[in-house]
This record gives sequence, C-alpha cells and structure tokens, in this order.
Amino acid sequence: MREADKRTALGSVWLRDEPEPTRARLSREDIVRTAIRVLDREGLDKFSMRMMAAELDAAATSALYWRIATKDDLLELVVDEIFADALVPPPDHGDWRDQVTVVIEAAYHALWEHPWTARLLASHAGLGPNYYALTERVQTILDTAGFKGTHLDSAVSAIFHYLIGSAVTDSAWLSVVRRSGMNDSRWAAESASRMGVDATHLAAYLNPESVAGPEARFTSGLRVILVGLRPRQLS
Repeated sequence: MREADKRTALGSVWLRDEPEPTRARLSREDIVRTAIRVLDREGLDKFSMRMMAAELDAAATSALYWRIATKDDLLELVVDEIFADALVPPPDHGDWRDQVTVVIEAAYHALWEHPWTARLLASHAGLGPNYYALTERVQTILDTAGFKGTHLDSAVSAIFHYLIGSAVTDSAWLSVVRRSGMNDSRWAAESASRMGVDATHLAAYLNPESVAGPEARFTSGLRVILVGLRPRQLS
C-alpha cells in the first residue's frame, strides 16, 4: 500500500496510527483546538483545510497536512473533542435514571455549545475515544442497575438515538434562524403566520431559557425515555 493510501485507509482517523513526530511544534491537539475555534466563528459551510492553513502561521501549515491528512479526518477529531466536555462523573447519589440524566445532559449541552457538531454526528462520530468513553459510562450505569444482554444494548441505543436526534433537530432550527440574520423573537414573529403557529409559542420553542425551549424539552423527553426503561435481561 502506498504511504499516501495508508494515511486514509479504513475510512476513519481512529483506525490508523498517528503520524510520527516531527520537529514542528504544532501538535494534533493544537490543530484540533484551532479547528474548533474556526468552526465556532465561521461555521461548517465555510470551513476548509485552506482556511485552517491560513489560520495557522506559514511554518505550521506543513505540520497540519503531515499530522492530519484530510478534512474528514480533522472533523472526526473535532467531533470527538467536543464529547470530551461531556465526560462528567455521574453523581454518587440517586438512582440509575438520575445518573444517566447527568451524563446525557452534559453531552447535550456540549453539542448545544457548538451547534455545527450536530450536523457531523451522522458521518463523523462513533469511533473516537471520548464518544466511546461516554457510551461506556452509560452502559456501566445501566449494567449496574440490572440491564443485561441485548436489552442493555437496546437501552443504550435508545438513549443515544434520542441524544443525537435531539441535537440534530435543535441545531437545524438554530441554523435556519441564524441564516435569516434575525434573533429568535423577531424570526418567530415574522415566520409564525407562514407556519400556521402562534408567534409567542414559536418564540418560546426556540428560546433556550424558556420552559418550553430546547433544553427543557430535552430534559423532559429524556425523562420520558428513562421512565419507560426497566432493568431486565434479554439474551
């Protein structure tokens, strides 16, 4: 296999060896932190490796391409770094539902802080160490609570499908409002009649601080799922 092909083999940066160190001071971690800053500022649609090279000084540009072969590799690294903020320890009190809630709410908040991440979850998440640690943390809580076999796998899937689905949906709403150049309340006032809904309700639906807003809805929906789950074993 050619050296260039080795750097993109198996379809995921997490399934390949990290390049050997060079004299360049720029590390993979430096590049990932810079990419998050650029994505927060410019958004996913404008993001490119050329933009990253421009963000870094000229001496670091070669190190960028040596350490991270492609844009997809970089985005995969970035998504997993966002999940690092979700690795909070579960509380040592309360039942298993309370413990899962703390962990999954932290993940939702990390995704909400960087809404562009939600668009990448379907194609750039799942194999990184932080995502794996997050799923393992939830799985350990459920296993301790008595979930076993395929029922344990199904319960973990249900929780993460809800997390990712909520993040994608809420990010989509946010993206539409941002593209309009309006704030939430003005966009709701301008759009509600075209959507056939009440403007006040729509504004509350979009407002993160509202009791009807995305964070409150997420917490409420998560509780519905957890209440519906029961520890048992399916082989």
